[in-house]
Amino acid sequence: MAGLIPKSFIHDLIERADVVEIVDSRVPLKKAGRNYQACCPFHNEKSPSFTVAPDKQFYHCFGCGEHGNALDFLMKFDGLEFPEAVEELAHMLGLEVPRETSTNPAADARKRAQESSDYEQMERATKFFAHQLRHHANSKRVIDYLKGRGLSGDIVKQFQIGYAPDGWDGVLNALGSDQRSKQQLVDLKLVNQNEQGRYYDFFRDRVMFPIRDRRGRVVGFGGRVLEGDGPKYLNSPETRIFHKGRELYGFYEARQANRELEQVVIVEGYMDVVALAQAGISYAVASLGTATTTDQLQMLFRATRKVVCCYDGDRAGRDAAWRALENALPLLNDGIELSFLFLPDGEDPDTLVRKEGAEAFTQRLQKAQSFTDYFFAHLTETIDVQSDAGKSLLLKQAKPLIERIASDFYRETLMERLARLLRRETSQLEAQIKAPARTKPEQSALKLTPMRRAIGLLVQHPEIGREIPLHTELSALKQPGIDLLLKLHEQTHLQSLTSAQILELWRGEPEEKALRQLARWEHHLDAEKAAQEFFDIFAFFIDLFVEQRANELLEKERTAPLNKAEKQEYLTLLQYLKDREKR
Repeated sequence: MAGLIPKSFIHDLIERADVVEIVDSRVPLKKAGRNYQACCPFHNEKSPSFTVAPDKQFYHCFGCGEHGNALDFLMKFDGLEFPEAVEELAHMLGLEVPRETSTNPAADARKRAQESSDYEQMERATKFFAHQLRHHANSKRVIDYLKGRGLSGDIVKQFQIGYAPDGWDGVLNALGSDQRSKQQLVDLKLVNQNEQGRYYDFFRDRVMFPIRDRRGRVVGFGGRVLEGDGPKYLNSPETRIFHKGRELYGFYEARQANRELEQVVIVEGYMDVVALAQAGISYAVASLGTATTTDQLQMLFRATRKVVCCYDGDRAGRDAAWRALENALPLLNDGIELSFLFLPDGEDPDTLVRKEGAEAFTQRLQKAQSFTDYFFAHLTETIDVQSDAGKSLLLKQAKPLIERIASDFYRETLMERLARLLRRETSQLEAQIKAPARTKPEQSALKLTPMRRAIGLLVQHPEIGREIPLHTELSALKQPGIDLLLKLHEQTHLQSLTSAQILELWRGEPEEKALRQLARWEHHLDAEKAAQEFFDIFAFFIDLFVEQRANELLEKERTAPLNKAEKQEYLTLLQYLKDREKR
C-alpha cells in the first residue's frame, strides 16, 4: 500500500490554492460584492445561487447544498477520489505530492516508481502507434481507411489515434529494450508471451484508440481491425493500471472539449465517439465493450445532470440499455435525467451522423425515450397487462427495481404509472413497495444550541480564535461539544487558518459532517457582530464552568472539610460570581 499523503502537505496545499481560481478554471465566476457567483454546476438553475467566498476559501450552493473547499470542488466537478484531487490540485500549483513512510517504505517506493513507469510506458506506446500511422509502410492504407470513415487529421490528432503494425514485434522492438521492459510490456498487455517463452505483440494491424483515465493518463487501448478475420474490436485486458469497469473512452476528451458538460451520450464503440466528435458532438463516451457499470455512471452523474444511453436497436443493444438502467437505479437522485435512444436497424452513431448530419442526430437525442417510458416499455414487452397473471408478474418484476431508486420524484412517477397499469390506487402500492432509508435534510436536523453557534462562528470566522486566550480548564465543563470547541479554539489561536483549512483538518473525522453543516449556517452577522456573539457565548461557558466548579466544591465540603487551596479557590469563584451579578 502506498504511503499516505501527509496532512501537513494537504494543509499547505489548501493554503496555497485560491478556490476562486480553481472554480473559475471550470465554471466562469462573476464578482458579487465580496464574493463571486455563478449558476451551480451541480444542478440546473436559471439564476445563480452558487457562491464562492475568497475570505473563507469556501464555496456553497444555496440551491442544492453542495459546498466545500478547492479539493471538494475538484472531487465533485472532475469526478475524482480524494487522493486524485490532491494530485490534481498539486499539479495545478506545480507541486509534487509527498508520501508518508509506512511499515514498508521500500515497497511503497517501488510501487510508486512502477506506477509512474507504467504510465510513461503507455504514453510511449501511444506515441509509437501515432508515429506508425504516419510513417509505416501501411500508412496510406490506414489513413485512407480513416478518411473513408469521415475522420479529419485534426480529430485523429485530438484522440491520438494510431496504428499497430501488422508484424509480430513492432511494439516489442520499439519499447522492449531489456528483459525488465519486456516483462512490463507483458504486464501491461501490450505484448504476449507463449508457453515457449516467445514474445509477440498483442495488437497487430489495427487502428489504435488510446483509453485515458479522468486525469488524461493512457491506461489501455482499443484496437479496431481494418479488414479480414478476427474480432472487430480488441480491447486491453485488465492490468494493474487499467480496470475497464471504471473508465469510459472519450470522457477525458469530452471534459477537455467542454468547459461545462450539459449532457453526455453513452455509445457502444470507439469509432462512434470519434465520429460524433468529428461532427461537433463532443460529449460522447463509450463503455469499453461491457454494459455501462455503476462506477461509470457515477462518474458521469458527477460531471453532468443529463445522460443519454444511445444503443443499436437490436437485441444486444436493448439488453445493454436495460443493464445500464439497472445499474443507474441507486444513483438516480432528483435533478438527474437519464434517457434512452435506440437507433434504426443496421445503423450506429458513426454511420448515422455521417448520413444525416449532426443537427438531425441532435434532434434524435432530444427525442430520446425517458427513463420512465423505457422502464415500463421493457417490462411490458412480453407481459399481457390486461390479465391478472400479467399484472401480478409486472408487480413482481417492478417492485424490487423501484425499491432501489434513490430519487423521490422517480419513485413517485413510477408508482403512479404502475398504479395506472394495474388499475389500483397509488396508496395501495405504497404499502407494498418500500422506500429506501432516508436521512433528514442536514439543515432541518441542525438545532442551533449555544455550543453549535460558537463552533459555527469559529469555523466561519477563524480569526476570532486569536482574540481570546486559551482556556484549557474548560475541558472539565460538562457540556456536549466542549472538547470540539476547545480543539478548534486551539487550532485557530495558534495558526492563521481559513474556513477551508479548518474543514480539511477535520476531513474523515466523526465531527466533519457537523462542522460542514455549521460552515454553511447563515448567521446573517457581519464580522464584528459575529465576533461579539462568539465572545458572549464563550463568556457564558466560563460562567457555567465557574458555577459548576463552585457547586462541586460546595458538595465536597458537605462530606469532608476543604483544604486551604480549595477554600481559597471557592472564595475566588464566589467573588467572580458576585462581580458577574454587578455587570
